Amino acid sequence: MSSTDSGRDRIIEAATRLFAALGYDGTSTRMIAEAAGLNVATVAYHVGGKRDLYLIVMERAHRAERQVLEKALAEMTPDVEGVLTLVDRYVELCMARPEIPALWMHRWLSDAADVAHLDDDYVRPLMEMVSGAVRGVVSDEVDLDFLVWTVVWCTHGFGSGGLLDQQGKRRKLDDPEAVARFRAHMRRTVAAAISPPAGSPG
Repeated sequence: MSSTDSGRDRIIEAATRLFAALGYDGTSTRMIAEAAGLNVATVAYHVGGKRDLYLIVMERAHRAERQVLEKALAEMTPDVEGVLTLVDRYVELCMARPEIPALWMHRWLSDAADVAHLDDDYVRPLMEMVSGAVRGVVSDEVDLDFLVWTVVWCTHGFGSGGLLDQQGKRRKLDDPEAVARFRAHMRRTVAAAISPPAGSPG
């Protein structure tokens, strides 16, 4: 790897951490430069301005998310267990790459509002891809849009805020027991949502 590639990668990694922690609006180019151990001019040379860097970070996050979902969908069996395994894969992605849901959480709070096209370019295609794959498994009574978004909302929320236990301590991604409970809860939640109503033909 050349020094140019190394410097660019350091900048992108630093920017990803800061955008995930502070949001686009709360992060300055100077902060990114300092986190990468470089000066502002070097950052500009490698990646351009802060907006350019944000677009690079969000594209990388999208590619990582899409790669996992495409693989999971390719392996998904057309039944309830297949849908639950898909949920598992998505939860695993967000647990392994917490910066991805963190970046989107900031956008939900109107972060980087002037960069408006990312939802149409990145979010909508993935949601349509997942919905299309599971539509044949769930009944017409299930609101599929809300079901898919429920998984996203819950997973991003747990990754950000964790679970407040009986002692007032937040159990988050660094707590294997809390993560295991969350994964099991999401499976039960989705299974209940897509199961036929009691008394209906199965």
